[in-house]
Amino acid sequence: MTANRPDNAVQIGATLLRVALGSMWIAHALLKLLVFTLPGTAQYFASIGLPGALAYPVFAAELIGGVALLLGVYARQVALALLPIMLAAAWVHLPNGWVHTSPNGGWEYPVFLAVASLVLWLVGDGAWTLRRGDWLAPRAA
Repeated sequence: MTANRPDNAVQIGATLLRVALGSMWIAHALLKLLVFTLPGTAQYFASIGLPGALAYPVFAAELIGGVALLLGVYARQVALALLPIMLAAAWVHLPNGWVHTSPNGGWEYPVFLAVASLVLWLVGDGAWTLRRGDWLAPRAA
């Protein structure tokens, strides 16, 4: 039992979080591919002072990471590995203010997703995974 909840409720909660995060990462990757295009995303990266070529591995990490999260393939490690991308997104949106609906988007949404990724790493993969990754995970006392 964790926090006075049956273990299966915690597992289902972690699964819901994992699937939601995976879906979000896939949506972000597809936005870069289908709406902004990868060359357009590279131009945007360059316009904010990041190397434009960085858009391509970021796209790949978001898509592959999102699929891995959805399927439950080393979900803890994937959530932790994707964390720097979301923290960078928060940094990019920081000057735009709090609300993500502000012009050019705010920083609260990427920060929320970064925290959600950290929480998934802490609580675990959840139920219905293809490959559990219990290494590089916090241990219960």
